[in-house]
Amino acid sequence: MKPMDITIHQTFLTHDDPDAVLAFYRDTLGFEVRNDVGYEGMRWITVGPAGQSDTSLVLQPLAAYPGLTDDERRTIAELMAKGTYGAVNLATPDLDGVFEKLAGAGAEVVQEPTDQPYGVRDCAFRDPFGNLIRIQQTA
Repeated sequence: MKPMDITIHQTFLTHDDPDAVLAFYRDTLGFEVRNDVGYEGMRWITVGPAGQSDTSLVLQPLAAYPGLTDDERRTIAELMAKGTYGAVNLATPDLDGVFEKLAGAGAEVVQEPTDQPYGVRDCAFRDPFGNLIRIQQTA
C-alpha cells in the first residue's frame, strides 16, 4: 500500500476573548498572525510560528460551536477554566530559554522544565483560557 501524503495543517483551540488570545499567542509566544476573521461579532484568529506557514493554530470563539445548548456552553467554559478542555504540544531546541521568556512575560506556569520518565524534557503553561501548552525540548 502506498503511504498517503498527509500533514497536520491546522488545529483549533477555544477562547472567549479575542484580544486576550491575540496578546498571548502573538505577543507572549511570538507567533505570527496569519488571519483574523470576524463574523457575527466573533473572531477566528489563525496564528503560527514564523517560518512554518504549513502549520497553524486556529483560535476559535467558544460561541462558534453550532447547536450547543447554554448548559453545554457553560460546561465547556468550566472545563476551559480548569484547564481540561484544550491542549497543544509545541517543541523548541531551547526549552530553558523559552520557559524563562514565557514565565517572565507572566504566562501561567503549570510545570517547570522537567526530565520526564518517558524520555522527554518538557514544561507546561496555560493560555489565558486554560488551554494547556506543553513545550518539549528537541535535539
